[in-house]
Amino acid sequence: CKFWELDTDHDLLIDAQDLARHNDHAISTKMIDRIFSGAVTRGKKVQKEGKISYADFVWFLISEEDKKTPTSIEYWFRCMDLDGDGALSMFELEYFYEEQCRRLDSMAIEALPFEDCLCQMLDLVKPQTEGAVRGRALGRGRPWRTLFFDTFFNIEKYLDHEQKEQASLLRESESEGPELSDWERFAAEEYDILVAEEAAGDPWEDGYEAELSPVEQKLSALRSPLAQRPFLEAPGGLGTVELYEYECGGDDLPPS
Repeated sequence: CKFWELDTDHDLLIDAQDLARHNDHAISTKMIDRIFSGAVTRGKKVQKEGKISYADFVWFLISEEDKKTPTSIEYWFRCMDLDGDGALSMFELEYFYEEQCRRLDSMAIEALPFEDCLCQMLDLVKPQTEGAVRGRALGRGRPWRTLFFDTFFNIEKYLDHEQKEQASLLRESESEGPELSDWERFAAEEYDILVAEEAAGDPWEDGYEAELSPVEQKLSALRSPLAQRPFLEAPGGLGTVELYEYECGGDDLPPS
């Protein structure tokens, strides 16, 4: 399982370096540090030894693979809310975006300047209070919230959003029946991978070339001719909607 792959010494605990390897280092180091800061984890192991348990990892994985649920939204909001005041300031958004820019630059991908990215995100969120994004603004009925979070701390999924946007120009959705949630889609993909690996045996012994990592796959797709198209059109004026106060109580998350 995912936890066993990261837990190299198999002591049923993983540290920040272990978790950073999740999904080919897709999550920024700043976000990894926040996860281990106690913002969304509890227990003596986290505070004294800098390690999280399997239960903590399960909450992380669910929140990472489906950012549309209330629990996931609260999980990542707490992580990004550095001062715990219930609002994401422009300073906090820039704090996380800086690392994304450096990582994109290392991949030879030009990142949007923070000011442009901020305009796009605020155009989506439409905060009522200038200079702050509160939790309720990211609540139910807002399909772009996954993009909002991934833009600031998940490089692999940020690139995935661009790839999907480009692919939508070529084809319409061919799915039938009820739409799967992000978590259900993730579970189905992992099951297919497991079945394929069992059917093929060990690919390394058969002399096959290693598959591209998730990030490398996104880069390969983005370097196609479609990659020249901007991800989002230039935003218009910032709109406003009613914004509610967001409380980050210590009992909101299920106990670990």
